[in-house]
Amino acid sequence: MQIKNLKDLKSGEGGKITQIDGGRGMLNRLAALDIRPGQRITKLNSGFMRGPVTIEVDRTQIAIGFGMAARILVEVEDSAP
Repeated sequence: MQIKNLKDLKSGEGGKITQIDGGRGMLNRLAALDIRPGQRITKLNSGFMRGPVTIEVDRTQIAIGFGMAARILVEVEDSAP
């Protein structure tokens, strides 16, 4: 297993959130969207250049900013059996 920023994941790649590097406001905003450490997350795609990053959490699609995605660390699941 390896740990990557959410922004560095490829489309369709996912894993478990291990850490969120941000202040209280950002942590509260993400928690309201059910994005918190321990949660499973999948990156669906990202916008052109530094556009929004679309993710899936609990079968819900959410778009978050590139800066927020850069602060979310994900333990990537191995795709090989």
